[in-house]
Amino acid sequence: MTVAILGIGQLSNRKLDMQIKANMVMYGILVVILSLGFTGQAIAQPKAPTKAKSIGKAVTVIGTATVIRGKDKLPIKIGDAIFEHDVFETGPKGKVAITFSDNTSFAIGSNSRVAIDTYFFDPKKLKGSMFAKIKRGTMMVRTGQLTRQNPGSVRIKTPRTVLGVRGTTFVVTVAP
Repeated sequence: MTVAILGIGQLSNRKLDMQIKANMVMYGILVVILSLGFTGQAIAQPKAPTKAKSIGKAVTVIGTATVIRGKDKLPIKIGDAIFEHDVFETGPKGKVAITFSDNTSFAIGSNSRVAIDTYFFDPKKLKGSMFAKIKRGTMMVRTGQLTRQNPGSVRIKTPRTVLGVRGTTFVVTVAP
């Protein structure tokens, strides 16, 4: 198993495989969509846990992408709400971008599995934390308000390490 972690400053100095390049393009699309104030509406949204509060939404969905919520595995659509404990899976040509309530964003590449274990953000105090896991695939992360007020409050777990993020944009790839 290989785990590669690249900060944006390293991207021009390293030879990137096609997967990371594709995710860079997806991140660019995400930035454009967010800057235009896109508000997509879903036709049928995956069922939310009872009394759960949305922590963000899907802003881009390409190809096959699903959310596992409890025992349900459902296709995810643009505009669908995201909840704590959601697990995202993408197919061979699938990609999904999500934006959290603090403006942190994930661009999840093809053949990936990413779980949001915990997420909390208090917009009045601008404080909170996030713990996510990437089991396989590629994910680009752009941190938002969580790390601006509390560096290290975003943590990403890979099969081999836990990243304590202090505020940046980076790509992490987990390959078998």
